[in-house]
Amino acid sequence: MAETGKGQGAKEGTGEGAKEGGDRIAKVLARAGVCSRREAERMIAEGRVAVGGKVLSTPAVVVREGDSIQVDGKLLPAKTPTRLWRYNKPRGLVTTHKDTENRPTVFAHLPPELGRVISVGRLDLTSEGLLLLTNDGGLARELELPARGWLRRYRVRVHGTVEPERLARLEQGVTVDGVSYGSIKALLERVQGSNAWLIVSLREGKNREIRRVMEYLGLSVSRLIRVSYGPFQLGNLPDGAVEEVSGKVLREQLGLATGGRPRRTAAE
Repeated sequence: MAETGKGQGAKEGTGEGAKEGGDRIAKVLARAGVCSRREAERMIAEGRVAVGGKVLSTPAVVVREGDSIQVDGKLLPAKTPTRLWRYNKPRGLVTTHKDTENRPTVFAHLPPELGRVISVGRLDLTSEGLLLLTNDGGLARELELPARGWLRRYRVRVHGTVEPERLARLEQGVTVDGVSYGSIKALLERVQGSNAWLIVSLREGKNREIRRVMEYLGLSVSRLIRVSYGPFQLGNLPDGAVEEVSGKVLREQLGLATGGRPRRTAAE
C-alpha cells in the first residue's frame, strides 16, 4: 500500500472498494506490521488513524493503492518485503507487546534492528523454544489458522509416572474440564528418576493445551520446549537468538513468490 496519494479511494462499507482491489484498513495496518487487526480497530476508535487527511471513526473503511494513510500523524511506510524469523524464546518472557503486569516481554528483548514484528501464535511465560516472528500481520494470521494443518512438536519434561497406554489414547482426542482437544501424539523419550521426557506433537494448539492434558494424566510439566512449527525447526539456534528465514525457504514453504497469500497445505 503506497504512502502517497490524494486519498480519494477510501470507501466506507464492505464491498465496493474491495471489488476494485482494496482492503479493509485494519487488514492493511496489520499487514504493514503496525499492529494486529484488533489493535487497529482500537486505534481507529481513538482517532489515531487517518486516510486522505480524514480521521477515521470506523474500521469499516476500504483503502486502495495510492491512498495516503497516517497513524499518529505519521505516513504509513511504503510496503516492505515480507520477512520471517526464527526465535529461540527463553523462559520468563511473555509473548505480548505490552503486559498489564509489567512482566518482561519477548519484544522488548529483540534486537532493535528488527523493527516492529508480530509473533505467529504464542508461547506462555514458562514455555520456551521456537517462536516465529514476522513483519507481516497478514502472514502471521494466515500461519496460525487451523486450516493450514501444521504440526507443532514439543519436548516436554514431566514429573510423575508415565503410562504409555494412556499416552497412546491421546491420539483419539480427549476432553478435559469440558474442553475438547484434538489428536495428540505423545511418545515417551526417556525416564530420569521421577521425571520423564516426552515428544508431543499436535496440530491445534489451544491455550495451555499440553499442560492441561498432562495434568489430566496425573503429570506435572516442569519444562516445555517447542522444537518445530510446521516446516520450521528450532535446530541449534542458541537461547534468545534470532535468525531470519531465507527468501528461498519462504518461496518454497509458503508460496510467496507470486505475491499472493501463502499456500494452505499441510506440512508433515
